[in-house]
Amino acid sequence: VQLQASGGGLVQAGDSLRLSCAASGRHVNAYAMGWFRQAPGKERAFVAAVKWSDENTNYADSVKGRFTISRDNAKNTVYLQMDSLNPEDTAVYYCAAGAWPIVRSRQVRYWGQGTLVTVSS
Repeated sequence: VQLQASGGGLVQAGDSLRLSCAASGRHVNAYAMGWFRQAPGKERAFVAAVKWSDENTNYADSVKGRFTISRDNAKNTVYLQMDSLNPEDTAVYYCAAGAWPIVRSRQVRYWGQGTLVTVSS
């Protein structure tokens, strides 16, 4: 399974940004998909997760109500819509595939490359 993340950039506080993760490879749909992030000097942390097979989603408390994860099964692509961004959201965001509910790094089977999101105040 290969994961290609994109969509990061520099935005101002209050702005929105959408990240994309294109998944490819055999049995990609067998895995749940998620996003993690790693801020400078901090450990990688769970952000959100979604299943390919149903509407189940899961979010970290810090992003509930602001971030929305979704997937396009036809394109094998997962999205992370990030609204009301604040400087604390600044991090490298990683796409991941693994076992549901994929809230911990040890549940991740595959990682994509990171994409940097910087939110200025």
